[in-house]
Amino acid sequence: MITLYGAAASGSVAVEAAMTLLGIRYRLVEGATWIDEEARQRVGTTNPMRQVPTLILPSGDVMTESAAILVWLADSHPDAGLAPAPADARRGQFLRWMTYVATAIYALHWIKPDPARIGAPPDLHVRVVDAVHDRIAECWAIMDGQINPGRYLLGERLTVLDLYVAVVSRFGPWRQRFYAAAPAMAQVVRRVDADPRLADFWKRRFPFAAGWEGD
Repeated sequence: MITLYGAAASGSVAVEAAMTLLGIRYRLVEGATWIDEEARQRVGTTNPMRQVPTLILPSGDVMTESAAILVWLADSHPDAGLAPAPADARRGQFLRWMTYVATAIYALHWIKPDPARIGAPPDLHVRVVDAVHDRIAECWAIMDGQINPGRYLLGERLTVLDLYVAVVSRFGPWRQRFYAAAPAMAQVVRRVDADPRLADFWKRRFPFAAGWEGD
């Protein structure tokens, strides 16, 4: 069985959502590595970065990086249609935006728990987080201006890109700001949120907190 080191309300939730849609059974090792030293040590035996998600395959091979795992899962189950095939005209844009979300947006969240990671003193923590949130909103707006969604981000079929954006947009600066920065993508992520196949999953693994959608 696949083993996933993950945590509720984290990037691993996108991987869990994909495996849920694919009907893949997996063992979850829960641990919020950004706040829990024991969880960091536990995952550190297989991933020196001590981060989630970390996927251990039945072969013993290790996969890290949420975007890479999502692409691998989709490509390993082509009949599910969770990614454009290599020969599909949409494949280039799929890889472009998967990488963009990972590097331009998701990676910025690494700074927030500890601004010292970029050399900022503790007393500037709030200002650093505010600046990170400003940059994240700007990056969402840049993506929104260059993508032309259909029912989903790449057309009429849900892909792991939709799952990825739906999860990462739940991080700060929260959905209310995401909706304002990325109106073209807003309806897509709401559709993913409401997917009946994932309704119970979202409630368990990444429920909305009060105020995230402007309520």
